[in-house]
Amino acid sequence: VLDDPTGNSFVENPYPLFYKSVTLVHYPRTREQNIQIGLQVSSYSAEDGEAENLADEVLCFNTNCPNCQSPVPTNMKVVDIPYFKQVIVMATTCDRCGHRSNEVKSASGVGEKGRRMTLNMTDPSDLTRDVLKSETCTVCIPELDFELSLSYGIGGKFTTLEGLIINIKEQLEKNAFSLGDSSTATDNNKMKDFLAKLAEIAEGKTLVHIVLDDPAGNSYIQNVYAPDPDPELVVEDYERNQEQNEDLGLNQMKTENYEEDN
Repeated sequence: VLDDPTGNSFVENPYPLFYKSVTLVHYPRTREQNIQIGLQVSSYSAEDGEAENLADEVLCFNTNCPNCQSPVPTNMKVVDIPYFKQVIVMATTCDRCGHRSNEVKSASGVGEKGRRMTLNMTDPSDLTRDVLKSETCTVCIPELDFELSLSYGIGGKFTTLEGLIINIKEQLEKNAFSLGDSSTATDNNKMKDFLAKLAEIAEGKTLVHIVLDDPAGNSYIQNVYAPDPDPELVVEDYERNQEQNEDLGLNQMKTENYEEDN
């Protein structure tokens, strides 16, 4: 008798058309078996027959550190953002090299429309607003003529407005073409001046407009007046254009009659 929870074992059957001396039985794994082989636990438990609430549970799976390639655990949790939607937060900390990373993914896929949010900062307390920036979101600061496109690689972030600005500043400081040996003195001075302005915004000394433009509709700025409208926050839903659908991979995606050969 071979009992394999992974379903990857095999016994040769000398009678291919029918089972004569071999009995094959498929069965659903139990919670303990899923934990034993390192899979995400199913939302259904055979012991109590009740659905598990993943929003109250931190799941853990093994991966490799992107910096030193050592095995590290990654924690994952479903977070329900009030007046928005559910997101998946993943955090990884390497005990060997000290590398830390966190990433946020939408739990609901691509929205039907894109969303553009414009926040008019009128007080330093606006820096404490929660901000969800997805990996498809563009960040703009019109007063600085600044735009951070989705191709820059900052990834998804669930933080405060202050934390987002500081993170953008840190990413720009790592740009070798602006501050490194390959940069000119003029570019170096311009970048230092720009970073100083970002620091003033993060400290609440300069009040600006912050624009988040997400074609996938998965970004969010906290409405501190919820459920009432926020006078300082303008939210616009818009139809995506052909180029935005192409960037999201929607033009080639076919969900109806996909078996037909055109």
